[in-house]
Amino acid sequence: MSHIVTIETQVRDPAAIELACTRSKLPPAVFGTVMLFAETATGWQVQLPEWHYPVVCDVEHSRLHYDNFGGRWGNQVHLDLFLQAYAVEMAKLEARKQGFSALEQPLCDGSIKVTVHTGT
Repeated sequence: MSHIVTIETQVRDPAAIELACTRSKLPPAVFGTVMLFAETATGWQVQLPEWHYPVVCDVEHSRLHYDNFGGRWGNQVHLDLFLQAYAVEMAKLEARKQGFSALEQPLCDGSIKVTVHTGT
């Protein structure tokens, strides 16, 4: 039996953040406090390509803090790709935790299909 699931991502898992960074060929995430133009943010800092400031993943409150100045200091596409990588890695981690296997398949529209095999 097949089921289609849409995942709305909440960034909460440092291990999945690290896997998403590796997958996206980004520098490793660093935990700390950083100044984002006019305010500070604390969490896992992810440096996206050509972004002036890092994206800060506050896993405790499941919030992202960033300042890309409406796209002038960073292209939203890079954040979207990171979030997609995070969602795929998180789904695979959760499947493995429950003893299942997960396979992924890139689709023509840029989305990624993750199939979880439960063995039943």
